[in-house]
Amino acid sequence: MTASDPHRLLSPRTIAVTAGRPTEHGAPLNQPIVLASNFRDGGEYTRTHGTQTWIALEAAVGELERGRAIAFASGMAAAAAAVYALAPKVVVIPTHSYLGLRSLLTEYQNQGHVELRPVDIAETAAVAAAAAGADLVWAETPTNPTLDVADLAAIGDIARAVGARLVVDSTFATPLLQRPLEHGATIVIHSGTKFIGGHSDLLIGLCITTDDDVYERLVKARTFQGATPGALEAFLALRGLRTLPIRLEAAQRNALTLVDRLRAHPGVGEVRYPGQGAMVSFVVDGGAPAADSVCEHVRIVVPATSLGGVETTIERRQKYSGDAHVDPGLLRMSVGIEDIEDLWADLAAALAASARFRPAPQ
Repeated sequence: MTASDPHRLLSPRTIAVTAGRPTEHGAPLNQPIVLASNFRDGGEYTRTHGTQTWIALEAAVGELERGRAIAFASGMAAAAAAVYALAPKVVVIPTHSYLGLRSLLTEYQNQGHVELRPVDIAETAAVAAAAAGADLVWAETPTNPTLDVADLAAIGDIARAVGARLVVDSTFATPLLQRPLEHGATIVIHSGTKFIGGHSDLLIGLCITTDDDVYERLVKARTFQGATPGALEAFLALRGLRTLPIRLEAAQRNALTLVDRLRAHPGVGEVRYPGQGAMVSFVVDGGAPAADSVCEHVRIVVPATSLGGVETTIERRQKYSGDAHVDPGLLRMSVGIEDIEDLWADLAAALAASARFRPAPQ
């Protein structure tokens, strides 16, 4: 809000730059790194009370999502904390989603703690059918790595109707492209390692909620499990957040151009893109050998896992056991901010090198 008009909501672009800064007279412009495990003249301890560095990051992300944020040591730690906080018995989970989350919940199922109901999260009717009798609906949109898009408004209504909680992993969309709390989500999760941090140099996760009881349970999860963020990581994530709007805009422009060119390329069978954001998945004709060849021949695009950095990265997801069910020729690409013509020249050359694996024209 502004001093001249306290009721006017600030743009997310402005919030990303301004939220979480020190405001006291004579304070530094940016929140410093607080390297401390304990503090003088009190019972404060970092694991239980946090530091001003984390608190500043939580304030900024919470303001963007319009909720209260809690920072964790990684995105996986944030997901595990959400499961701890809600203690579900029956979980609707996307068939295509982050493999770490599916592995965690499968382990809980194998131990007899939960029942999992996998669904195509983009098929709202299937979600509705699976949600009957469930106490948690876990949504990821766009999904990893297939970039399916869920109807969050409809799924929020479904969850409310059956008395289930809704958790949304919004990592690919970032806080700038969707706000799941407005659609009834109890918890929103971000792997801040990705677009929020934005430079492939940290691990951090965040949960955001508007439910005070859930907030306290998330804090307990972090405290009891020791899943606290590092001071440097929190500082870097907050610094990364400051440039998220311009990084995302530049990466999205590149993604839109690459999508158009990939769709016109004779060696690409399918392109999956939700219409916004910096994630693109495409299927190379010739299956796994052709896709692996593309990864071997790129020179500017980096063959690497993870995503959300300023550099463009690519990998064949089906090679991981947790994603064995996706198309063997599918490549997931996190588009960066390099010059678009350099990116396309690199990709085009790598696709040309993979041509020997394509089936002969009929």
